[in-house]
Amino acid sequence: MTRARGRDDLVPEYRWALPSVLLGDGREGRRVRRSLRDWVVDVAMFLIACGITLLGLPEIQHDPEPLIAVEQVAGALSCVAVWLRRRWPVGLALVTLTLSAYLELVGGASIVALFTVAVHRPFKISGPVTLLALITLVPYLFLRPQRDIGPLEWGLLLVALILTVYAWGIVIRARRQLIWSLRQRADIAAEEAKRLERERIAREMHDVLAHRISILSLHAGALEFRPDAPAGEIAQAAGAIRANAHLALQDLREVIGVLRHSRPGEDDTVPDRPQPTLADLPTLVEECRQAGMDVRLDLRAEDAPEGLGRNLYRIVQEALTNARKHAGGAPVTVTVAGARGKGVSAEVRNPLGARRPLRLPGARAGLIGLTERAELAGGTLEHGPTPHGEFVVRAWLPWPVETTLEDA
Repeated sequence: MTRARGRDDLVPEYRWALPSVLLGDGREGRRVRRSLRDWVVDVAMFLIACGITLLGLPEIQHDPEPLIAVEQVAGALSCVAVWLRRRWPVGLALVTLTLSAYLELVGGASIVALFTVAVHRPFKISGPVTLLALITLVPYLFLRPQRDIGPLEWGLLLVALILTVYAWGIVIRARRQLIWSLRQRADIAAEEAKRLERERIAREMHDVLAHRISILSLHAGALEFRPDAPAGEIAQAAGAIRANAHLALQDLREVIGVLRHSRPGEDDTVPDRPQPTLADLPTLVEECRQAGMDVRLDLRAEDAPEGLGRNLYRIVQEALTNARKHAGGAPVTVTVAGARGKGVSAEVRNPLGARRPLRLPGARAGLIGLTERAELAGGTLEHGPTPHGEFVVRAWLPWPVETTLEDA
C-alpha cells in the first residue's frame, strides 16, 4: 500500500526579498526617481538644513572675514548638496560630518545626511557613520566653544541630538521594512488562495468528468464491438451516451460558471446544483451497473454530514472510475462504514488482472487528487495492490462528535 505525501510536502515554501533601498545593498550613485511624496520629503529636508544653517549664522559673526566667507560658501553648498542625499547618502554624510568638526554652517546638512543614512542603510553602514558623527564632536567642542553654555552640557546636548536623529531614522526604516513584508505576505497569501481554488476546481472537474467520460467510453465500446446487437440494446446504449454527455456538459458548465463568477462585470451566473452526498452513492453504483460493471455496495454511514459525505462520494466515484479503466469489468466491492466521533472509512476493492482493462487515456492525477482531498479533510488515503491479488483504495476521514453549520 502506498501512503500519499502530506499536504505540507506539496505546498512550496515562499520567500520574499525586500527592496535594495531597505536591505541596504543599494549602490552609491544609482539614479533615483522621485515620487510626489519623495519631492515633498526632500523639500522638507532642504528647508530643515537651511533652517539649522541660518540658526548658526550668529555663531560665526566674530570669526575672521576669510573664515566667514568659507563658512558661508560651505554652508550654501552643503544645503544644495542635500538634494543628492538619495543618490549619495553615505558620501554626503562622510563629507558633511567631517567638515562639521570645525565649520558651523555645515551642521544642518550633516544632520539631514545622518538621518538619510539611518533610513536607507543597514546598521553595518549607519552605525560607523553615527560613530563618526560622535567623534567629530570632540574637535568641534574645542574649536567652537559656546559662550552661554559649558562644553560638557553642550556636548551632551549634541550627543542627544545625534542619537535622537539616528534613532528616528532607524524607527522609520524598521516601519518601512514591516510594511513591505506585510504587503509581501498579503500578496503571497492571495496567490496561495488563488492556487488552492484552482486546484479545488480542477479536482472537482477531474472527479466528475472522468466518471462521465469513462461511462461514455464503455457504452461507445459496446456499440463498436457489437454492431449486430439488438436494436433495443443499441437504443439503450445510445440513450446512456446521450444522458451522460448531457450531464458532463452540465458539470463542465458549472465549473466555467464558477470561474466567470469570480470575474468583475459578469452578470451571467450559473446556479449551483445540489452537491452529492453519501445518500447518492446507491445512484452512483446503479449508473456503474448500467454501464456493465459488477459493483457491490455496503453502506453503513448514511447520516454523515454533508461536507464529509461529499468528500467520501468523490473518493468512491474516482476509485470506481479507476476500477472501470483498469479492472476490465472485474467485480468491485465498495464498503463505507463509520460512526460519529470515530470517523468514517471508504474502501473500494477489485481483483487485479481479472479481465482485459479498458484502454482510456488519463492524466494520472486521480489518486493524487483523492489524496489531496483526504488530507485537506484531515484524513488519510492509502492505495495499492494487496498480497491477495487485489487493488484497494482505502480512505479514512474524521467524523467529529460536534458538526459545524457548514457540515450539517
